[in-house]
Amino acid sequence: MKQVYFLFFLSLLFSSLQAQTLTPEKLWELGSVSAIGLSDDSQKVIFNVRSYSLEENTSTSKTYVVPVKGGEAVQINNYDSIRKDSKISPAGEWKIVPKEVKVHPVTGKDFYPELEKSDVYIYDNLNYRHWDTWEDGLYSHLFLQNLKTGEEFDIMEGEPHSTPLEPFGGSEDYIWNNDGSKVYYVSKKLHGRDYAVSTNTDIYVYDVAKKTTSNLTEENQGYDTQPAFSKDGVLAWLQMDEPGYESDKNDIIILRDENKINLTKDWDGTVDSFRWSKDGKSIFFVAPVMGTKQLFQLKISKKGSSEIEQLTQGQFDITGMVGQAGNTMVVTRTDMNHAAEIYTVDLKNGRMSQLTQVNDEFYSGIKLSKVEKRMVPTTDGKEMLTWVIYPPDFDASKKYPALLYLQGGPQSPLSQFYSFRWNFQLMAANGYIVVAPNRRGMPGYGVEWNEQISGDWGGQNIRDYLSAIDEISEEPFVDKERIGAVGASYGGYSVFFLAGMHNDRFKTFIAHDGIFNTRSMYGTTEELFFVNKDLGGAYWETPTPKAYTEFNPINFVDKWDTPIMIVQGGTDFRVPIGQGLEAFQAAQLRGIKSKLLYFPMENHWILTAQNAIVWQREFFKWLEETLE
Repeated sequence: MKQVYFLFFLSLLFSSLQAQTLTPEKLWELGSVSAIGLSDDSQKVIFNVRSYSLEENTSTSKTYVVPVKGGEAVQINNYDSIRKDSKISPAGEWKIVPKEVKVHPVTGKDFYPELEKSDVYIYDNLNYRHWDTWEDGLYSHLFLQNLKTGEEFDIMEGEPHSTPLEPFGGSEDYIWNNDGSKVYYVSKKLHGRDYAVSTNTDIYVYDVAKKTTSNLTEENQGYDTQPAFSKDGVLAWLQMDEPGYESDKNDIIILRDENKINLTKDWDGTVDSFRWSKDGKSIFFVAPVMGTKQLFQLKISKKGSSEIEQLTQGQFDITGMVGQAGNTMVVTRTDMNHAAEIYTVDLKNGRMSQLTQVNDEFYSGIKLSKVEKRMVPTTDGKEMLTWVIYPPDFDASKKYPALLYLQGGPQSPLSQFYSFRWNFQLMAANGYIVVAPNRRGMPGYGVEWNEQISGDWGGQNIRDYLSAIDEISEEPFVDKERIGAVGASYGGYSVFFLAGMHNDRFKTFIAHDGIFNTRSMYGTTEELFFVNKDLGGAYWETPTPKAYTEFNPINFVDKWDTPIMIVQGGTDFRVPIGQGLEAFQAAQLRGIKSKLLYFPMENHWILTAQNAIVWQREFFKWLEETLE
């Protein structure tokens, strides 16, 4: 009998150890998995795991390999012996190396060398700052280094242009062709005002022997990105047609016999990323679809026509392709309850197997949330997918506070992502039902659905938000007296806009780096192509675009009456500091309960661990104060 009681006690103890809910601090105990690629023999997967130290406010990274067919991951110091550097030419003679080069003067010291202690920037053109960095006259150029002689030279010498693309470009922006005779690279060869108002990136071809450069995609005035060659030397890349539209349909283009063929022009979707098959007969790509991101295969005929098949299906995101090993594709995958891990996909049937278990032990001790897909009718007679995330141990007989999550972008997919900041699992663990609608302006539902939001920021998509929260709040387990709305970027704009017209639906708001005043936004943001497209142009145009009149949150501050917390990054040049300060000042002067979180050294995101913990603690503290 004593043994029975002892075993019962152990089972209770084990259950209690398993029954933890996620906290901000525990969230940062997760290992952040990122794939590097496959070994040259396609037998091993190489990946990094980044771990965070809250105490030190730093992170460290370790590299591992794991067999493609499964097995134990082994830490390694480097992978030079099992994976060739793709930036070394096929013959092993040259290596492409990006380096920063000073092209033109900007600072006081540049213009007046004798004034060494001066601290001033001097501009006579636009694009004087970008994302979170002031223009300083330095540009990232591509150098070719001769690995035998040590000789090196700049293939972009004297150009005020960068490769990789700023601010988010990487090694995918520059490649060798198959015989190593040419370098293909992506650049936006515009300067000043022209750079700020355009999305016209092109693919350039540098001939190593002739030392000449040509523009492969000169006729296209939108984005051209991600060049990649098949084993047979066929070039493919991603292309957006419409100039100045950063969220246009992204198509796969191939160059065959000097003809450019759009393989996805008749497919009603947009491509995130792609990869050639090993045999060069098809292309695999990742694309958003119905609130998820899935793996597709595009089979190419000899005439250039294509057939598209969705290979994976499920309530998860394929976040990237690592490489193909026979009939297996190695991918990274997330869902709203799990951070990224590496999986394999059987290309014959789409079945998936988990390959890494970096965070399995962590999640075995965490109560998971139920994530439910609901279809909500909209005001214009359509059906909208809405994710509903429930607290662990949800009890339908109880009442819970709810949060309407407002997605940024504005044209970013609200899929099965896993964020270290806007983490639905963490929100649910704190006792909130999260309502996350795939409103107008999100990819995954066809081009028309995605494009509708441009120029209509305060229109149908705002009604979509209200349709979602109105329907879910009718459930008996939702406490209508405790509903908040939270979001960042365009989601922050949505908070500011709803604050002036929500008709007592919400009891609290949180806006992070949101657009409060569309006029001053147009006057201070850096990539002007974005506001030209999405706001409909400049505020001085005739007629004045609706973005500055009926869709400008600042025009409805007289109707604000609800507590609001405002978060602003000091180095956010996309949605500059004035937006958050204007909103906070308005709330304070109107006597509304309000709080400002200002992060001087953070940009549009929160990137450091301790700042993220402060963000999370203040987020939930504010909700406790205003929804209880």
